[in-house]
Amino acid sequence: MPKLIFPLILMVVLSGSQPTAQDTWSLEECIQYAFDHNIQIKQQQLNAQVNENNLSQTRLGALPSLNAGAAHNFSFGRALDETTYEFTQNQQVQSSNFNVNSSMTLFNGFQQWNSVQRDRFSLKASLQDLARLKNEISLNVASAYLQILFNYELMEVSSDQLELIRQEVERTEKLVEAGSLARGNLLEMQAQAANEELNLVNAQNRLRSSYISLIQLLELESAEGFEIARPALGEWLEQVPLHSLDSIYRLARKTLPRIKGAEYNLRSREEALEVAKGRLSPSLSLNLNYGTRYSSIRDRIVAMDTVTMPIGRTQNDVPVFSSQPVPNYSDYPFWDQLQDNANASIMFNLSIPIFNGWQVRTSIDNARVSKLQARYELELQENSLFKDIQTARSDATAAWKKYKSAGKTVESMREAFKYTQKKFEVGLVNSIEFNTAKNNLIRAQSELLQAKYEYLFKTRILDFYQGKPIKI
Repeated sequence: MPKLIFPLILMVVLSGSQPTAQDTWSLEECIQYAFDHNIQIKQQQLNAQVNENNLSQTRLGALPSLNAGAAHNFSFGRALDETTYEFTQNQQVQSSNFNVNSSMTLFNGFQQWNSVQRDRFSLKASLQDLARLKNEISLNVASAYLQILFNYELMEVSSDQLELIRQEVERTEKLVEAGSLARGNLLEMQAQAANEELNLVNAQNRLRSSYISLIQLLELESAEGFEIARPALGEWLEQVPLHSLDSIYRLARKTLPRIKGAEYNLRSREEALEVAKGRLSPSLSLNLNYGTRYSSIRDRIVAMDTVTMPIGRTQNDVPVFSSQPVPNYSDYPFWDQLQDNANASIMFNLSIPIFNGWQVRTSIDNARVSKLQARYELELQENSLFKDIQTARSDATAAWKKYKSAGKTVESMREAFKYTQKKFEVGLVNSIEFNTAKNNLIRAQSELLQAKYEYLFKTRILDFYQGKPIKI
């Protein structure tokens, strides 16, 4: 009969859905789905992308810059013709300027190199933050998953107890009808059956609530057809040999993202300090420039004509003539002007910081403080990790002892209940004593289940600290 009741209960829990085998989710599938759909993970991935872009930009910043420019001017009235450096009067002038320039930093106190290292460690730190977030989500999903398994087994216990009390109600009804028992015994058993039905409903509600918690962690849009896989854990678990506290800590110290992220953040702050110190150093840069011009009023000489002109008279009043060359102008084409006006320059620029309102010194001091904060954060993470491992190992040991003790208690309570049940069936004990023995057994079974899943979760936490994937 219990085998028939459990599927019906499961249907109630899942709101009437009957998931197929392909809808059954393992713990690994739940964790992977959470990785793919969790919004916090997506946000952290974007943060990592920003840091990656910053690193790429810093690396590219070491390359020479190259820029081009062009300008076209309209001038009226008195204006300076930049191609001849002469002023024009009451003329409309059009002029164009074209230039290409490039600059490159040759030395700036290794600021560029240190900036690349700073951003590289910042990227690594953000990736470790992403891995740390995934680890936290993995533990949360595993905890919710185990809570469902625990509530499943509690529901099965409640279902078995309900079936047992129903059988006793049927037997008591027959004894009352035969006159062997008073009707008060039947009423007490029926009340107990009603109480067991309430316990089963509460177990169903707890199971439904634990399913909702897992679904919310997975960011599922709908719970329809969702069911987790139930691995065969066995009635008794085997004790897992626990490594020493120091060995677990050493391994966790090398692998856990919370520590590696703090280390990379410290390295980033150290490089940021070197960048700040580099601003005290002189900087040397190289600048290259190429340009040309055009003017609409500029003419060019195409030939020299000889003109005879009077330059005076002699004493006898005889005119004196002289031959002088006179330039012959023509239009100056656009492309010819650009070619003839081309100019290039190379310039080295040396900048020596002397006094800048103490800004550089202040930035260095702030960088030192930031580095010290990162070092304290690393120490804080190391101390916190050691304490967490210490607590987890102690909890795992205590949970195993509790599990073994609870198992012995269940065996004792089961035998005591069987003995009381037999005495109840022959009328040697009343229903109150029967219910007391049954409730003691149920309480012991619940404590055993709690101890089993507590031990299972604590050992998985220790596996997590040792870099092992979370599995059941």
